Amino acid sequence: MRGLFITFEGIDGAGKSSHIDAVAQRLRSAGRTVHVSREPGGTVLAERLRQEILNTPMDALTEVLLMFAARRDHIANCIAPALSRGDTVLCDRFTDSTFAYQGAGRGFDVGVLGTLETWVQAPLQPDLTLWFDLSAQQAAERLVAARVPDRFEQLDASFFNRVRDGYRARAEAHPQRFARIDASLDRESVAAQVADVLGARGW
Repeated sequence: MRGLFITFEGIDGAGKSSHIDAVAQRLRSAGRTVHVSREPGGTVLAERLRQEILNTPMDALTEVLLMFAARRDHIANCIAPALSRGDTVLCDRFTDSTFAYQGAGRGFDVGVLGTLETWVQAPLQPDLTLWFDLSAQQAAERLVAARVPDRFEQLDASFFNRVRDGYRARAEAHPQRFARIDASLDRESVAAQVADVLGARGW
C-alpha cells in the first residue's frame, strides 16, 4: 500500500519548517514510519545542487532545470522508495514552490513548468499540502531576525507578493490537497491549525 506524502509550502519566513518536526512526532506516535526531507535536497546529489541553486547566480531556465533535476533524483532515490514501502514522507517544499517562485515570482513560463512536472514526477502528487500563508512584509520582518538570507530571501517584497499569489493560484487549482494555514498567528495557534487539518483527515 502506498504511503502518505505531505508537503509544507510557503514564502520564506512563513515558519513552515518549524512545524515539520511536530507533525513527524504526531504521525510516529500513531505508528507510522516517517521520513523528513526537503527541496531542493534530500539526496547527496540534490543537496549539492541545492547549494548552487541557492547561492550561484544563474538565468531562469538554468534555475528551473536544476530544480527539476534535483527533484527527479529526490523522487527516485528517496520519496518513491519510501512511499512504496508504505512509509510517510514529510517534505519541506516540493513542486508547488517551483510554480510559485520560478513561475509567479520570476515570470517563467508555467506551461514549461507543467511539462517538466509531468516528465519528472507523474503521477506522483502530495496527499496533502500545508500552505503556510503570510504577507511578504511579515515574512521579511521575521527573516531579518532569523538568519543571513540566501539569494532568494534577498529579493524584494514585490517578488514575494507574486510568489504568494502563485501559491494562491496553485491552491485554487488543487483544492482537494491544499490546506491554507494562517501563518500570521502565534506559533501555538498555527500548530493548532495544522493539528486540526491532520485530525480532519484521520491522521
